[in-house]
Amino acid sequence: MAERIVVALGGNALGKDPEEQLALVKETAKPIVDLVEKGYEVVIGHGNGPQVGMINLAMEFSSGKGGGTPYMPFPECGAMTQGYIGYHLQQAIQQELAARGIQKHCATVVTQVVVDEKDPGFEHPTKPVGSFYTKEEADKIAAEKGFTFVEDAGRGYRRVVPSPIPTRIVELGVVEQLVAAGDIVITVGGGGIPVAETPAGLKGVAAVIDKDRASALLARDLKADRLIILTAVDRVCINFGKPDQKELAGMSLAEAERYIGEGQFAPGSMLPKVESCIEFVRAAHGGTALITSLSRAAEALEGTTGTVITQ
Repeated sequence: MAERIVVALGGNALGKDPEEQLALVKETAKPIVDLVEKGYEVVIGHGNGPQVGMINLAMEFSSGKGGGTPYMPFPECGAMTQGYIGYHLQQAIQQELAARGIQKHCATVVTQVVVDEKDPGFEHPTKPVGSFYTKEEADKIAAEKGFTFVEDAGRGYRRVVPSPIPTRIVELGVVEQLVAAGDIVITVGGGGIPVAETPAGLKGVAAVIDKDRASALLARDLKADRLIILTAVDRVCINFGKPDQKELAGMSLAEAERYIGEGQFAPGSMLPKVESCIEFVRAAHGGTALITSLSRAAEALEGTTGTVITQ
């Protein structure tokens, strides 16, 4: 039986605008199809931080100019990113499959993910979205729009929005059917469209779910064998950026939690990735998690690079 893996792609790896993204996904598709060619069942989650921020800011700008453009709520902006990122990804994957003579389908599922409206994440926004700004630019936008900005891993200042914990993937049954049919599925885009359960049904809420946490939930519920979180580095490091920086080939759950307690992983960067891996491995009954770079995903699955998190 084929090994089932959930791959989480970062939104920053997809480019800053649609033109750049369309070019980048052609390269993104190659290592993903490498995994398909090796016989894995592949399910893809992805981030949308730059994209949802771009769309939201554009909609706010245009609606405030008196031109008749309606204000677009954050959940709808998230749905837009699922559509256009999914379109680019599935097109690139389909082209790469055809180039290799692989007969498989690839489809995007617009996915809602349930969150609790009482989640403390709504009180303390932490999820970076949109472009990077200088401190002066961020202060100016904050004064005009009331947005909250934080410094993001030395790369500049970004807006932060609430990031509640995902509790249920609404379209999970549809994803399961497609995977069982042998299809490649793109789902929980941007962490999923955040929705709350109400007596009248589901309703969208203004937030961005962390894509790694949503992918970990997806991997658990799909009973995946592995969760692979793809990022900008080949391996997780401790003492990052210091003279005694050390790459980690592997971590047990206990070691990972010890490193978190030491403050080894940056919030909003590596920390949610490691925490998501811990959540999956703890719930997966034998499943393992892997953090590595996109270009070396296939190598990491063979054990030559990457950081493996195990029980």
